[in-house]
Amino acid sequence: MTEDNKSTPGEPSEAKPAATRPAGASASAPPKPSLGRAMLDGIITGNSAVVTFLAILLALVVGGVLMILADQDVLDQYKYFTAAPGDALSASWSLVSDAYSAMFKGSIMNPDLFADGSLEDNFRPISETITQATPLIFGGLAVSIAFRTGLFNIGAQGQIIAGAVFASWIGFVVDLPPVIHLVFVILAGVIGGGLYAGIAGFLKARYGAHEVIVTIMLNHIAVLLLGWLLTTDTFRRGGQSQPIGKDANDNAVLPNLFGDNLRIHFGIILALLAAGIYWWLLNRSTLGFELRAVGSNPDAARTAGMSVARAQILAMVIAGAMAGLAGVSQVMSSTNPAHTLTPSIDAGIGFDAITVALLGRTKPLGTVLAALLFGALRAGGSVMQASANVSVDIVIVIQAVIVLFVAAPPLVRSIFRLRGAREGAEGGPLAAKETVGVQA
Repeated sequence: MTEDNKSTPGEPSEAKPAATRPAGASASAPPKPSLGRAMLDGIITGNSAVVTFLAILLALVVGGVLMILADQDVLDQYKYFTAAPGDALSASWSLVSDAYSAMFKGSIMNPDLFADGSLEDNFRPISETITQATPLIFGGLAVSIAFRTGLFNIGAQGQIIAGAVFASWIGFVVDLPPVIHLVFVILAGVIGGGLYAGIAGFLKARYGAHEVIVTIMLNHIAVLLLGWLLTTDTFRRGGQSQPIGKDANDNAVLPNLFGDNLRIHFGIILALLAAGIYWWLLNRSTLGFELRAVGSNPDAARTAGMSVARAQILAMVIAGAMAGLAGVSQVMSSTNPAHTLTPSIDAGIGFDAITVALLGRTKPLGTVLAALLFGALRAGGSVMQASANVSVDIVIVIQAVIVLFVAAPPLVRSIFRLRGAREGAEGGPLAAKETVGVQA
């Protein structure tokens, strides 16, 4: 043994130099993820249940502060804060507690009616929450499945409109027996949304067109196309100068589950089934494995013999089908008593669906729970405005703040001094967990 190769006991020997790479072989490092992909990885994998809960709590606190700042009577109390601090604090607490109490009564349960009210009165708040959450579940799933394949589906709005147009047309143009007619309406919504989203998937797979740009443009096209359709004799209600569509046949309507006095309808059953199918597709099917593989690393998936183009097109078609079901829910349920098309048929669900998917971490159960939360905010917001005289716009602010904190898990961890505040920024668990990215 030579002098250079000797080592003293207890000391680790120096590592031998790596073998020389054969000529012509290149040491290609893994491709660095894009900014959009890295950000989405951090949002989805960096948000534990605790961080998500704290993000919602912080959003409610910020909402309460904004309520105080927007109420002149409460602000007047702070002019005498040094002389009577209790009055200002009491007025602030009364305003915020009354507002959130009204929101709870309008979305979950009204304790005042629990003993004296009828069964329908007791269940009406939760019924409204579930009704508002139903299309959000479909929309959240539509965004989630695209995320899992590495695509940023911003086009849920256009896909919802496409599904609603197809469903509405089948709803009034034919007259079929009750169950059969409803099945055809649902299939029409699925086909409409799937075909419309498939345009973006095809352009992405065939020509490399960025799905964000394409889906945003398709949103605008869908809105303008809907406005034009409602001016034609084919869709516009007879004798109506306003852009309102024709009434659908009663056989084509999603039935209410508990009578006419509660608006919860059959769509929630379809939404839960869709969430179950989404779970099975990703975790128990070959296609789902391919979608996740393409979303995690398209180059590796291509090397393994998977068709990246096929996966991207199928992911967008499936996502559009989910969004199309949201369109069916919007036009053929109790949320639309006349069951007609209107220019605002999407009701902002397409963009709220993005928040729902991120808050739910693109998981089936998480997406359902996030949709229920946003449904509760929507249902309770109107009651809060009527009872506590607080603008319903505060709900939009709360949703936006939730997005802000969900998009920055290290910020939430830092505020509450939780361990792992820099998780994701330094690698850590992100390298071990399955990631869901966006190619940007």
